[in-house]
Amino acid sequence: MVNTLTDRDGGLTLLVRLHERHWRVTRVWADGGYTGQLVNYTREVLRVVLTVARRSDNTSGFTVLPQRWLVERTFAWLMHSRRLARDYEARTDTSEAVIRRSMSMVMSRRLARRAH
Repeated sequence: MVNTLTDRDGGLTLLVRLHERHWRVTRVWADGGYTGQLVNYTREVLRVVLTVARRSDNTSGFTVLPQRWLVERTFAWLMHSRRLARDYEARTDTSEAVIRRSMSMVMSRRLARRAH
């Protein structure tokens, strides 16, 4: 028998860990699948606003959702790092370190551009 974990259950675990480690986070954006009890639990227990990015029902085809675009743009910035363009890392802590390094590079380039 295979145990499957739904996205909502995994999202709850992730939000609890996020709250434990980064208690200053007050807003989280989520996909349309993360509705229902998760929104209430996040607001009432964790005191975090969970904003669900939804497409309107009358929309057909591709549409850009502003909150989702932020995530996709960030992934695009990370893909400029060669080590993140492929899944080379076997350990999650190594992947996390490479992500931190890559985002540090993005931020330092922005700061250097502003100072110049």
